[in-house]
Amino acid sequence: MPQLPRLHWSTLGDDTGGLEHRWAVLWDVTVDRGSSPALPPKDVDLWVISAKGAWPPPELNRMMAEVAALPIMLGLKADSPAVETKVLAEWGSLGSMRWSVLGPEPPMPGLRPRSGTTTQLSVTQALSFGLVGTSPAMQDVLVRARSAAATRATVLLLGESGTGKEVIARAIHRMSADSGEAFVAVHCGAIPENLLESELFGYNKGAFTDARKDTPGKFREAQGGTIFLDEVGTMPLGAQVRLLRVLQEREVQPLGGGAPVKVDVRVITASNVDLWKKVQDGGFREDLFYRLEVVPITLPPLRARREEVPFLAQHFLNRKAREHGLYPKALHPSVDPLLSALPWPGNVRQLENAIERAIVLSGTRPVLTREDFAFLAERMGEAPGPTQVEAGSCVAASVFAPIPSPPAYSLDMPPEGLDLNQVVSDMEKTLMLQSLAITRGNKKRAADLLGLKRTTFLEKMKRLDLEDAEGTETAE
Repeated sequence: MPQLPRLHWSTLGDDTGGLEHRWAVLWDVTVDRGSSPALPPKDVDLWVISAKGAWPPPELNRMMAEVAALPIMLGLKADSPAVETKVLAEWGSLGSMRWSVLGPEPPMPGLRPRSGTTTQLSVTQALSFGLVGTSPAMQDVLVRARSAAATRATVLLLGESGTGKEVIARAIHRMSADSGEAFVAVHCGAIPENLLESELFGYNKGAFTDARKDTPGKFREAQGGTIFLDEVGTMPLGAQVRLLRVLQEREVQPLGGGAPVKVDVRVITASNVDLWKKVQDGGFREDLFYRLEVVPITLPPLRARREEVPFLAQHFLNRKAREHGLYPKALHPSVDPLLSALPWPGNVRQLENAIERAIVLSGTRPVLTREDFAFLAERMGEAPGPTQVEAGSCVAASVFAPIPSPPAYSLDMPPEGLDLNQVVSDMEKTLMLQSLAITRGNKKRAADLLGLKRTTFLEKMKRLDLEDAEGTETAE
């Protein structure tokens, strides 16, 4: 019997009316009954989302990038009122969407996503390269990076310090046909001027006092692969002349004489200063600048792609916990708007360090709150730079203002009495949904927050009709 295509239905808490059983003639159906959507399993062919409420749940913004080109059908009830144009546009802006009324007739297999509405890489793929590509600015970077990776053209990466230029360079190498070859990174500003040429181009025995043996140099070490020259703007003029010859002739001349050596390498350079301004000031060769600027890619600062901050924070949260051998932690939902509102003058590197500090100093607490990032308040609020429009002291004070705690749960006994079991069930459901929201749907962590075993947590979800038994196991 041929295997049926898989359909995953996020009902957002609505009753299915048994439609999943009628659709089973054409689909292998799983149902997510939670009030917040959960990512579908990886091998799903169609994701159906009940279009409940006027606007899409904010969690879907993350998920759309994660599922990339997965076809999605938004389900409308037959008796639903007409949807306003601006609401349709809000749903449609999430990506590849189709509309259909939910009814006994199952959706037809073969639905295809709209072209041109998805990112070049899904979030999972991008994060495997250390990237996030959900913002328009970073989508343009990824498009250029993939185009460059398909060739061996020279790439010039520009951007402020900490924006991830070396990460992009490594991603280009890993996406290229030469990904199995060497990637050699050289920080030109960290090598003394008198040693830079010998480090890059190699030298023969006796070329200078301490040259006791032939040394190939970084360019020959990168043979067949990629050499990344970071902070190329700091390179002295003498080394610039030699680099220009390598790019023109594809050969290096070791110090100390001897025949030139042919090299076949991709050259990626990076600078956090305006190289063209250095050319005009006489600090950088104009002919070399043109050789380096074959494929220019400018990385936007983190403040220009704030929508990526929650993705990056979660990525660093998981990675740093593994690096320090700590149990995975979660970010409280109130942390996302805090981190997104900050100017991050140190860009992605500063965010990574802030997450690591919060993890280390939070002890055994499983959830990081706004208080764990209070150390950023003084630094962000004291001296905003000219480009940090939103980083003034009044804004800094507002984003760091503590969120008032919800009042303790209290209940007055009504004169007519109440159903204690129902009240307890409602409390359990509320707390379980809150724990799932904090852990972004991770049931193991949500169970830990409530002091429950995972199996007990899943049984309660089933009993409280938060998710059916099959969906419970597949929606992790």
